[in-house]
Amino acid sequence: MSAVEPNVPGSAPLLRIENLKKTFSIPTTLFRKPLTLTALEDINFTVEKGETLGIVGESGCGKSTLGRCILQLISPDEGKVLWLGQDLTELKPEEMRKRRQDLQIIFQDPLASLNPRMTVGEIISDPLRTLRPDLSRTERRARIIRMMEAVGLLPEMINRYPHEFSGGQAQRIGIARALITEPKLIVCDEPVSALDVSIQAQILNLLSELKDEFGLTLVFISHDLSVVRHVSDRILVLYLGRIAELASGEMLYTDPKHPYTRALLTAVPIPDPKRARMRDVEELMGEVPSPINPPSGCHFRTRCRYAIEKCAAIIPPLEEIPGGRLVACHRWKEID
Repeated sequence: MSAVEPNVPGSAPLLRIENLKKTFSIPTTLFRKPLTLTALEDINFTVEKGETLGIVGESGCGKSTLGRCILQLISPDEGKVLWLGQDLTELKPEEMRKRRQDLQIIFQDPLASLNPRMTVGEIISDPLRTLRPDLSRTERRARIIRMMEAVGLLPEMINRYPHEFSGGQAQRIGIARALITEPKLIVCDEPVSALDVSIQAQILNLLSELKDEFGLTLVFISHDLSVVRHVSDRILVLYLGRIAELASGEMLYTDPKHPYTRALLTAVPIPDPKRARMRDVEELMGEVPSPINPPSGCHFRTRCRYAIEKCAAIIPPLEEIPGGRLVACHRWKEID
């Protein structure tokens, strides 16, 4: 495949999320009403063709839920998921099935995401049996071999089973499975969090190479800002179901505006002990509040050292500020 083509000025983005909201009903006791967990609230952003958008935040902030809403693996309660201008939330199951070829996912746990009773060849070709039944057996095998080689697996491994592979190799199988349909967008849901640090670097480099080779657009989900930094063009910071900040990777790391972003960045280890001692550490206070009963106003205010009365009373709007970035904080100018 050729390298990704640039967007035509004025054209629609590849993906647009508008006013997305997702809640879950949590059962309680027999005589009490179920509780409502708000996983996502008023989410708005775009992803351009050929871009890698990183999505970061602590566990429970809604990252994986957002990824699954994008792919329509779960349906949002409100809002739109616009793929090339078409709202995926309005498609019938058969129409959505046709779109699956363009939208794929790489899962967090490589071994758990592979069927232990299927060979590598069967696992990688599985999407083709559903989405490309027109391909012959010879054509399917040729694609399998091509994808195995693309992700660094030897073709002679085609008849082996998942338990015969290391975690890094298993994740390469998962990546090959996602690539087999030649998708336009891949959601990478914490694809390296279950791997050793040395293997993480190999998989991140592989994803960058494959992005260029196949003209991919990536949504890269992680709780680790140091990981996202190496692969993302822009980074979306999510906190308790709301967007805290959205900016280019360079802007976010050199000049973070939201207190939550600043705190996350200070948690990133610095190899140089001298530099680490000199930096201003903004430690996160307390634990993430329950999404069943979140704080009023700004969700982050209960852990923010800059919080004032206004923060408890009013939800901060996602405001566009100089540099084409977005931030949801009442006091971002004062704490700069």
